[in-house]
Amino acid sequence: MKKLIYIMSGLMALSLMFVSCKDEETYADQKEREAKQISKWLADNKIDVISMADFLKDTITNNPVTGPDSTLNQYVLFSDNGVYMQIIRRGEGRLMKSGEIWDLNARYTEQLVRNGDYMSLNRYEREPDIFYVQRTGDNYTGSFRSGVMPNRYGNSVPNSWLMLMPFIKPGLLNADGAKVRLIVPHNQGTQLAASNVYPAFYEITITTRNK
Repeated sequence: MKKLIYIMSGLMALSLMFVSCKDEETYADQKEREAKQISKWLADNKIDVISMADFLKDTITNNPVTGPDSTLNQYVLFSDNGVYMQIIRRGEGRLMKSGEIWDLNARYTEQLVRNGDYMSLNRYEREPDIFYVQRTGDNYTGSFRSGVMPNRYGNSVPNSWLMLMPFIKPGLLNADGAKVRLIVPHNQGTQLAASNVYPAFYEITITTRNK
């Protein structure tokens, strides 16, 4: 409970800070600040950015956790929207097919790129966040059913989370889930991020509830 109070207090202080900043900054100023914060995060974490073309050759992002080249810390850049993605594990299941609806579990942490502070997390919660995803052709839509994310930000699943679906194979609860990391600019994140123009870093583990 104390941890939850600290996070909620931090969110209120952050919201007040952004309101103050917005009184003095233009949207262009805020986007420039965001770009600098992301660039600094990339540099501080020694991230190797690869193109989508390079990523699609083998759909591997080398990383210190699972390799295969553990000396690299690769993220693929989605150049059309500025999201960076690293796949730690694709999962032990299969890719989602068009016409399917999957119920998914997510354990996650969300940090401010600006300073690494935690915005929200469900690491210590008894239950994971639950959301569904529907695939229609190459289009993915989804909504949260329960959990920390919808309690804080509403039921909409961030676009950046849905962008994972063509690449991951989340297994069932008793299997290793898909694990990914994301660097997310404001317009691909939560409603709060979008309205206050700040980037976030996510680490997400996803399993499926479907049989």
